[in-house]
Amino acid sequence: MQAAPDLNPPARLLMGPGPINADPRVLRAMATPLVGQFDPSMTALMGETMALYREVFRTANRWTLLVDATARGGIEAALVSMIEPGDRVLVPIFGRFGHLLSEIARRCEGDVVEIETEWGRVFDPGQVEDAVRKHRPKVIAICQGDTSTTMCQPLAEIGAIARRYDALVYVDTTASLGGNELRTDDWQLDVVSAGLQKCLAGPSGSSPITIGPRAEKAIVRRRHVESGIATPADRRGPGARIRSNYFDLAMIMDYWSEKRLNHHTEATTMLYGARECARILVDEGMDAAIGRHRVAGEAMAEGLEAMGLRLFGERAHKMANVAGVFIPDNVAGESVRASLLADFGIEIGTSFGPLAGKIWRIGTMGYNARKDCVLTTLAALESVLLVHGAKIAAGQAVPAALAVFRAAEDAKARAAQ
Repeated sequence: MQAAPDLNPPARLLMGPGPINADPRVLRAMATPLVGQFDPSMTALMGETMALYREVFRTANRWTLLVDATARGGIEAALVSMIEPGDRVLVPIFGRFGHLLSEIARRCEGDVVEIETEWGRVFDPGQVEDAVRKHRPKVIAICQGDTSTTMCQPLAEIGAIARRYDALVYVDTTASLGGNELRTDDWQLDVVSAGLQKCLAGPSGSSPITIGPRAEKAIVRRRHVESGIATPADRRGPGARIRSNYFDLAMIMDYWSEKRLNHHTEATTMLYGARECARILVDEGMDAAIGRHRVAGEAMAEGLEAMGLRLFGERAHKMANVAGVFIPDNVAGESVRASLLADFGIEIGTSFGPLAGKIWRIGTMGYNARKDCVLTTLAALESVLLVHGAKIAAGQAVPAALAVFRAAEDAKARAAQ
């Protein structure tokens, strides 16, 4: 076997629905030296990370920590730790990732009830309440932002609905946290999880999660310390043991507690990266970060429309950080994506299910929610579309996007006076 060559990935501008280019500060943090998982410096970093993510999630929850896995691992940890076999679970589906929540809930042997709306739309709170009233679930599992449709589900009333019917709310914010408003405590959300690779400006591989008091009570009820480290003082909870060892949030909470009860070897490099993702956001200010994503998303949308392309879905409920755009007639969508990548080093996304081959998904998130990234992508897309014979309005996209950025810059300057 010949020796493998040096690792040298091509330079890319990742403007799809995620992952995105990680902030260089995050990459720098991940290159710092390793320490042992129970080194005082390491446990101090764990505490700092918990405090930072409380700011990101906008919560006072004690149990705000990391699951050492991709965003899907955080979803699975939440659901397998909340759902016991036979528990009723309501899943409102408005895109591919609602189907994922159903898939995982069924693997937990939950009794899953789905309600669905057309892709490109979201649920009215009344629709959710009608379903909760009818089915009386133990858990409501819902996405905030679903990148398959680019829609952002309003959540402000969902927590209150759940409490009226004694249900728990789990929210997947993988695609939305950091770029769209989320208020865990104000909206009474019980468990929220995310990933680093979108608006948090990091690489995939760590899943921040926050667990509220009502969910904590339900999870701790199922606490079982594993054999080999359990002591006579460790009392088992009266509930059924959580059906995953690695994704057992009761044990992960013990690991992140002052007891530091061993569960796994902490992914130190990923913790460094996750901490830096949160530090950067908190330093910028959550409102400022959300505003930056809003402006970049509006600029991209205005540029695409000025080019003559048609946006997908309800504009009022579009995620700030991803735009869906219909592929022009008589244009090979995959050929355009391939040319963008080969000739400009820019990646945009396709979609899934009923939208496969019908729309592109273009992201403006995390480190790439910047003026230069938006303008470069619009200019490159226009060039490629013209080469492919698309009938578009040439020369209009970049000026339209620039107008959005300049208006935002002027408004910021006036506010500072």
